[in-house]
Amino acid sequence: MIASLFCVAGALLAAPAAWAQTEPIKFGKIDPQDLMATPFRADSAAAAVVLCDYGVTRFVFTQGGFRLETDRITRLKILKKAGYDAATVQVPLYHRGTQEEKISGLRGMTYNLVNGQPVKTKLVAANTFGEDLTPNMRVRKFTLPDVREGAVIEYAYTVTSDFLFNFQDWTFQREIPVRWSEYRAAIPEYFDYHMLMQGYYTPTIQTQENNQVQFSENVSGGFTNDGQSSQRVAASTETVSARVTNHRWVMKDLPALREEPFMTTSSDYVAKIDFEMAGYRMPNSGYQAVAGTWSKINTELLKDDNFGAQLDRGNFLKAQMQTLAAKYPDPAQRAAAVREVVMQSVRYDGHNRLYTEGSLKRAYDAHRGTSADVNLLLLAALRDAGLAAQPVLLSTRDHGRVSQQFPLLGKFNYVIALVPLAEGKEMLVDATEPMLPCGVLPERCLSQVGRLITAQEAEGRWIDLTPSQRHVHFQLVQLTLAPDGSLSGQVHEEHAGYAGADERTQLASLGEKKYLSEHHRHHEGWTVPTNKILEQEAVQKPLGLDYTFSQPADQATPAADLLYLSPLSSFASEQNPFRHDSRTFPVDFGAPQEETMMITLTLPAGYELAELPKPTTIDLPDSGGRYLYSVTNTATGAVQLTSRLNLRKALYAAADYQNLREFYRLMLAKQAEKLVIKKKA
Repeated sequence: MIASLFCVAGALLAAPAAWAQTEPIKFGKIDPQDLMATPFRADSAAAAVVLCDYGVTRFVFTQGGFRLETDRITRLKILKKAGYDAATVQVPLYHRGTQEEKISGLRGMTYNLVNGQPVKTKLVAANTFGEDLTPNMRVRKFTLPDVREGAVIEYAYTVTSDFLFNFQDWTFQREIPVRWSEYRAAIPEYFDYHMLMQGYYTPTIQTQENNQVQFSENVSGGFTNDGQSSQRVAASTETVSARVTNHRWVMKDLPALREEPFMTTSSDYVAKIDFEMAGYRMPNSGYQAVAGTWSKINTELLKDDNFGAQLDRGNFLKAQMQTLAAKYPDPAQRAAAVREVVMQSVRYDGHNRLYTEGSLKRAYDAHRGTSADVNLLLLAALRDAGLAAQPVLLSTRDHGRVSQQFPLLGKFNYVIALVPLAEGKEMLVDATEPMLPCGVLPERCLSQVGRLITAQEAEGRWIDLTPSQRHVHFQLVQLTLAPDGSLSGQVHEEHAGYAGADERTQLASLGEKKYLSEHHRHHEGWTVPTNKILEQEAVQKPLGLDYTFSQPADQATPAADLLYLSPLSSFASEQNPFRHDSRTFPVDFGAPQEETMMITLTLPAGYELAELPKPTTIDLPDSGGRYLYSVTNTATGAVQLTSRLNLRKALYAAADYQNLREFYRLMLAKQAEKLVIKKKA
């Protein structure tokens, strides 16, 4: 794309009025109080605290064209040894072809209070090293020296970028508390960026001011521009005036973003602002859009040598697939047969990719490949088998959410196949997990929505990734209680749906002996003489486990008049996974949960329940879930206990957290209740 850009006589932030606000931090000027312990007593639970994180991004002009410059100054307080990791800093730098982002002006300092006096230790800027993260991203790492408990560290640097599309994002929140985080950006009217604010905290300060800046416009020449970087060509000039918008965002007193059970990646919830270049407009010319559209993404992907073009090169399986087409007229059965061939041919190596890292034939010959290698080969094979399979893009749960509002290809990292069935039905197929039946997506793919890619652009749409399976755990227990309080019994246990896949994966990884040892580890004092694993290979069925056990009494005692027993506690979880008082983001189980325990307790001769507990039902609001508990006497004189948990949703909003936490508390309390067993009069 060729556009007439302009050159600037210096930085675009030349007007001092644009930044009239005082900078929140000056490198090298720390508050002596920050070296003391007293001001940080309220942060005693934290390993470190961000005192101030301050950044400014501006456009500047040099001989080569426009570029972005971002200055950053960060100051932290180290409170505990566990906070030493905060002294190691990673600066991401994008590169493509011969162009790369560069870091300059790096400086750092560590301040320690020694014998009541501040002692400085300077960072040696040469002591940095780089590491490649992806083909287009590397990080520059450095570690502040002489870090001790109570130290204050600070560092500053500038990142220079020729990639105008890669406007610096800013993360306000961290895994440690943040007292002040501020980001400023000045954007001339010629450049248009979408600004995507996410997280559960709003800026304490958010301002936007405009001012005029004098530019020198290139008249006879111009800049070549592809919407991502610009290069200068010959120029004559005339002066023009343009508007610059100065943005300022401040967040303060942010709590640490902690990892909690049942969450996707923390990057989905952290307070941050992202920028996406939407387009640009030149003086006396129209607006040029550069942001992606689904139509553009469709076209690019289907032509890409490591995506759509590979689908036409996977026909080395065509003869075998045509045999399957004749053998299985039903589309669902045929898709399952094709998937089985692919899984036997290429094993998933654990790396999630959207594009192949070579040809499909290469992965086939190596019998190993990324998720893209496996599932693009699956797509090619399904088509060779006569099925009109189409790719569906998604982002795995640990990669982050996708935006349905803005078409951003970089937000996706995975591809699966959509197979049309009879009567307008559809099946989503993945070939990376042999422990799951055909038509069931791996848990890592349960990220709510995916995007269908089709040759007919108008048919592209969002695909619902709601799971077709649940986490199901069932236990049927026969217990016999002796007069001295010892127990013996037999257990039939089943793991179905995603729970079955998890257990089969663990079984394959550990081996049968270690798997059984781990399974029985929490049954302290038990003797387990027999074990039998059932349906290990039949992934469409629950994985079963039968075992017998005996448990001695706590101490050798004669028969007692009263016995106390909590049968459910031996087979249920003892801890509430929701330990914190509050939560600002959703509880994401991935799939609905179902846990059932049915225990038949045979009492010693001459004993009975002192009192029959009342049945209990605990409901979550809006039919979100239910827990049932009951104890009954059987016709044979035994006691039947039933405990059933049913969480009907895969995703619970943050507003539901308190109810969910209390739900679990009440359920665990009920499961821990003791039965009182007495001698008959």
